[in-house]
Amino acid sequence: MTSVLVDTVFTGECDRPPMNQHPHDTRMLRLAARMALRGHGGAEPNPLVGCVVCDAEGVIAGTGFHRRCGQGHAERHALDAASDRARGGTAYVTLEPCAHHGKTSPCSDALIEAGIARVVVGSRDPNPVASGGMNTLEAAGIHTELRDDVPEVQWLNAPFLHRIRTGRPWVLAKWAQTIDGRIATASGDSKWISGEQSRRMVHRERGRTDAILTGMGTVLADDPMMNARAVRIRRTAMRVVFDPKLATPVDSRLVRSARTIPLLIACRASEVQSERAASFIAAGAHLHPLDEQRPLENLLQALAREHSVANVMVEAGGGLVGQLLAADLIDAALVFTAPRMLGDGDAPGPARGLSPERISDTMNLELVFSGRRDSDLVAWYQRPNHR
Repeated sequence: MTSVLVDTVFTGECDRPPMNQHPHDTRMLRLAARMALRGHGGAEPNPLVGCVVCDAEGVIAGTGFHRRCGQGHAERHALDAASDRARGGTAYVTLEPCAHHGKTSPCSDALIEAGIARVVVGSRDPNPVASGGMNTLEAAGIHTELRDDVPEVQWLNAPFLHRIRTGRPWVLAKWAQTIDGRIATASGDSKWISGEQSRRMVHRERGRTDAILTGMGTVLADDPMMNARAVRIRRTAMRVVFDPKLATPVDSRLVRSARTIPLLIACRASEVQSERAASFIAAGAHLHPLDEQRPLENLLQALAREHSVANVMVEAGGGLVGQLLAADLIDAALVFTAPRMLGDGDAPGPARGLSPERISDTMNLELVFSGRRDSDLVAWYQRPNHR
């Protein structure tokens, strides 16, 4: 999930299905989801969680969100803010309160101790280590309700649920394109298709994501740094290059900055053992051997397992994006469309390498929101089966 949603989905710029039952509960869960997104960039790899506590009269008494992994959970922050007004009230939380002792004590216990009378949960926790909070609350006599029909909560939780179920991080493909769907001229010039506000949004997301993935075409064409600049940085993303032949130039800006900004180059196992590999290792880069059968899936699983990567933003050309699509590994797309027309059939598009015969064979994405950044149209798409 991206911080873009703070500015769009949760501030009224998207079309939402009508919620006819329990409108107050729906509003409070939407507010809890908006609160949760404030933790993006700090809470991961933990889930983003928000909580709203209302007093016995239904008036908001406290709000909270999970700020940083290892620190207090959303429920405790909201309860602290509500103080005595929590007794007899209702807690709205985007994810089932935890029931285990980890780096913090169980949130279900905190809700019981605060005298909460009712808890409305936006989604059950699929993590077997932390789940069970709703049962604990019910056993203590607290009425609990599952409201898994609020779109904002489902969009919020999709990356975490996906990671638990698949063992892979959430993959967001980002690109800027012209109205006719081109990401560069035929000669390779792409600076700049999108406007300054759109580029600033991308830098902000770079400063909140765990990893940025690119391919060799982008490295050779742009010599990018792939880091966040001129924005608040909540975490430093690992730069990841999918480079089976280890063709990344040793004097590239990525390699030269590897000691200060993490760099992982994914290449064939034979390349990891080559003499050339020593230059990258000496520069501070980490080399990851690719699986020959499922190289991209293996890479993503390794990022989650070995580097605690919860989300990956793909900033690459059509070749790598096409490979990810073919392997069914793209979960969402963030697309900036600029008011430009190229009209050149030889200019590259955002993805290539696939040749479906029927429209029904293509990936069907759901439009989560659309909005404007100056003259650019920005749109967020997500796979419906992640809802």
